[in-house]
Amino acid sequence: MNFTEKIRQLREERQMPQRQFAAALEVDTATYCKFEKGERKAKREQVVIIAKLLQTNEKKLLSLWLAERIIEIMKDEKELAEESLKIAQ
Repeated sequence: MNFTEKIRQLREERQMPQRQFAAALEVDTATYCKFEKGERKAKREQVVIIAKLLQTNEKKLLSLWLAERIIEIMKDEKELAEESLKIAQ
């Protein structure tokens, strides 16, 4: 499960409206909706706020968020991706 799927799942389980998250993040509801659809990327600070609102593990949510960013960066670098990740590790 990726970051966008996870935040949508947790928000829906808690029956919390998107507008509540938008207000806490100081963005409009349409922008927050784009976060959940993966059409716009949340900032790290926003992920921390989302974790608090969802009362979920901040570190795990940030890890999902970062993994999604890494995948996006490396999606067109299939030949180099594995070697690059080994070097980074």
